Amino acid sequence: MKELMKEREELFSKIAYYSFYAAVIIEVLIVIIDKSNYTNPIEGRLFQLTFLLFLIKVCLTRYTLKECIVMGLFFSLGAISYFITERNEIIRIVMFVAACKSINMKKCFKLVFWMTLIGCLVIVLLSMTGIYGAVSLTQDYGRESIETRYTFGMGHPNALHCMGFMLILLILYLYLDKMRWYCFGALMLLNIGIFYFTDSKTGMLVTSFAIVFAVLLRYVKRLQTGKIVYIILEVELIFCAITAWAAARYSEILPHYPELRKYDQMMSDRIINLFYGSASHAGAIGTWTLLGAPENNHYFDMGWVRLFYWYGIIPTIIYLLVLARLIWQLKIERAYQAVVMLAPLFIYTTIEAHIISVYIARDYTLFLLGSYWVCMLKEKNGKNLYFWQFPLAIQRGKRNERK
Repeated sequence: MKELMKEREELFSKIAYYSFYAAVIIEVLIVIIDKSNYTNPIEGRLFQLTFLLFLIKVCLTRYTLKECIVMGLFFSLGAISYFITERNEIIRIVMFVAACKSINMKKCFKLVFWMTLIGCLVIVLLSMTGIYGAVSLTQDYGRESIETRYTFGMGHPNALHCMGFMLILLILYLYLDKMRWYCFGALMLLNIGIFYFTDSKTGMLVTSFAIVFAVLLRYVKRLQTGKIVYIILEVELIFCAITAWAAARYSEILPHYPELRKYDQMMSDRIINLFYGSASHAGAIGTWTLLGAPENNHYFDMGWVRLFYWYGIIPTIIYLLVLARLIWQLKIERAYQAVVMLAPLFIYTTIEAHIISVYIARDYTLFLLGSYWVCMLKEKNGKNLYFWQFPLAIQRGKRNERK
């Protein structure tokens, strides 16, 4: 009997493992295809497939009762969001994060890095050889002049620098402890080289910040073990939320303030476009709702604003609170490499909206949540069961109490 139970557990473990990684591979491939000029006709079906694969992983993973309750609450939030907004991202994200339990997320991050790197190189090579995708894009980039910038098959120069930024973040997270000074120099040269082709100031500045910040944490040991960087990251998160509110609130009156208007022009009119960029004033404070709305589906830059606009004020505040709790867990774990990833991403999302999308594999904060959500619950002695076993366990407990 024990041998049969052991064989069953091993079979469940293998199926769960391969289901999870199959889903992650598909999610990364979806992102790579999206970055190319190809329009994926079966994207929605692939999302359904990865949801099913993550669900298989969840069904074949043992959880404590507390973990199941938390999962249930967030699944409920995802279901409410789906019925109100007709968007399924929240419930897909919750399923992904729940499926991350018992997975070596460092190994998962390495898979994401190598797949993304190879995928980006393939896109670049295809465009440079003339097989598929444009090498450059000539248009007005908001500077009142026609410019030619390089895209190397990724549709837009900002998208090209964005992928360079994301790859550098993954390198810093995965290999920071082993990196020497010349590695940081090489990454900075790579960043400058990409900037030469893209002229993407936001991408260049945020990537530079990530590298410099990584150097500080790598060589100043007190920053690794102290509280200061985690407190700063918490403050940065609050600042990003306030900035999103202020941009949405005052985008309508921005033309009346020439001095502030100059700063917005430096960001290619991102703030003013929240009100004047569409007939419905998509992104402006008047379009924010408590739980989102089906008509809130317009695309624009400024990721934190998009988060409030797409999913609603309540889900976004919950997400911000979860991120704040994650940051403190990173402090407990002394996972300063994750801080190196989060700090630049928070800043980047204030201006750009790369990670706020329908694509799970774009948002590395979700992988970090998957890494630490079990630790965040602080339950060490809970009984681990498959979720379908809990009703029986609860019933047995009641019987024992009666006896």
